[in-house]
This record gives sequence, C-alpha cells and structure tokens, in this order.
Amino acid sequence: MFDSKSILITGGTGSFGQKFIARVLKDYKPKKLIVYSRDELKQFDMQKQFNASCMRYFLGDVRDKERLKTAMRDVDYVIHAAALKQVPAAEYNPMECIKTNIMGAQNVIEACIESNVSRVIALSTDKAANPVNLYGATKLASDKLFVAANNISGAKGSRFAVVRYGNVVGSRGSVVPYFEELLAAGTTRLPVTHKDMTRFWITLDEGVEFVIKNFQRMQGGEIFVPKIPSVQIIDLVESMSGHRDYDIIGIRPGEKIHEIMVPEEVSHHSYEFDDHFVIAPAIVFFDKNIKYNKNKLGEEGRSVDEKFEYHSGTNSHFLTVDELKQLNASSQ
Repeated sequence: MFDSKSILITGGTGSFGQKFIARVLKDYKPKKLIVYSRDELKQFDMQKQFNASCMRYFLGDVRDKERLKTAMRDVDYVIHAAALKQVPAAEYNPMECIKTNIMGAQNVIEACIESNVSRVIALSTDKAANPVNLYGATKLASDKLFVAANNISGAKGSRFAVVRYGNVVGSRGSVVPYFEELLAAGTTRLPVTHKDMTRFWITLDEGVEFVIKNFQRMQGGEIFVPKIPSVQIIDLVESMSGHRDYDIIGIRPGEKIHEIMVPEEVSHHSYEFDDHFVIAPAIVFFDKNIKYNKNKLGEEGRSVDEKFEYHSGTNSHFLTVDELKQLNASSQ
C-alpha cells in the first residue's frame, strides 16, 4: 500500500521510526519517506544508514505547526510517533509534556487536514488507559484529539486512528537496555520498583507490523490494541541476570503496578478480533453508518463482555523466563 506514496513519521529518529523505515524500504517502493524530528545529530547519524533516494530529513518540532505543514506537502500517510515519554520527567516537567504531547498532537492534526493527508495513525501507550501519571494523561488527551479529528476533517477529509500498545522490547529508555547497562557494569542485584509489577510486552517488529496492518484496516476513529503477552518483572530479572535476587527501590512518581489497554469503562463500545481489539469512538461521527465490528479488510469482530478489561496482571498469556531470554536475544 506504500508503493509510490509519500509517508511522513514524526519523531522518526526514534526506535519505532528507524524500524518502520527499514521495513518500508525493504518491502515497498515509496515516493518519499520523510523523517520529521528536532534532533540534528540523530538525523545525521540516521542518514548514514538510511540514504535511499526517497529519503527526506526535516528538522522541526511538532510544536511548530507551520513547519509541519511545510513537511507535509503532498504527503499521503502520516505516523505520529513524536512524544515526551519518560514518566518521572513528565511529573517534574508537566508543561513541557503538555506542549509536545497535547498541543503538538493538535498541530499534527491541523497540518494533516490542511495538507489533505489521506490517513494518519498516532502511536499511543497503555499508560493512556485510566492514567495516573501526567504522561498517560497527555496521551489520553492526544488519543481523544485524534479520534475527534475525524469529525473536524469532514466526510471526504483525512482519516485518523490510534494504535495503543505496551512496553517495546529494547526501545530506547526502556527497562531491558537499562538492565543490560547495569549488568555490563557489574551489578549483581537489579533494581525492582515492586515485586508484583507486570507489563504488556511487544517487539519493535510486531509494533511496526501492527501499524502497517492498521493503515489497511482503519475507517477512522478507532483505537487499535494488539493482543500481546504480559511479563512479570521478577521473571524479566531472572531472564537477564540468571537469578531472582533483586533490590526493591519503590515505585517511581506516576508509576503503576499493572497496566491496562482496554478499560472496563469502554467495554460497551469495544470489539475483539482474532489478534487485536478495537475501541470504537464514544462520540457519534458525521457518518453514522460506520460499523466498527468490521474493518476495511473485511475482518469481523464481536462485542466484548460488559465487564471486560484488558489488564497486564490478568492477561491470559504471560511469557516464561525462557521465552523472555529468547525474545531479549532476538531483539539485539
């Protein structure tokens, strides 16, 4: 679907952006593949690896709507991956997180509509479901903006959807590379915030594949949630250190013990498909005939139970220590 198309990814120098670009260059022949980000050094380093003739690099911040509009000329698809994501940093610097994650999201939406972009997917996080930290709250607001944008763009305008998933194995700033650094430095007991902590777990390859698939599935207004396994933090410790000895350091500001991706409160407008869930919009769109239990690929879902909740602590699939070892090795 990306052949002869122009694609822009905000925050494109991040872990997701680099993996997505590698996949698109391998499997498609895009007209333009545009990296939009604010870090000139990361772009300089990235150009050494990705220098195909279709590649374009735009320095810019999502806080700058006019720069976004310049970058989006004749663009067909946009992935919005730019965000401030560190939970403790957001707690201490709330307005900076709001400026990027909420106001920046609105700038992306307005630039897409004004540039007649066809389809837009915003990357979200499990922390946006029933948020207790500022980062999650800003991403919930962003999700709401992208869903409502379908009404603003009108019947023939840009279509917007959201992809929400959990911790990405090996992504920058995540726990796996942090533990690896500690172990390489000679640490024998890894720091654990809470012994009962669980997280949803997904690889970068799986995340990229899910986003690409949802460009084909989307009608506009959906929040797509993949069916993925959970991990116990102490199992992760054992998989990386070879033992279950750890030091409890206490929960960080804004941190949850468990995460949720489909809250019970939205179960009445959520659907289960073979490999994912869809949270349909709570608001009524201009096109009242959209049926979110059947997507553009013809896949059909069913309504979930009224009390359904997709929760990392009650997930039906947990990775074993051996599976975590294999997954961590494959993500290197």
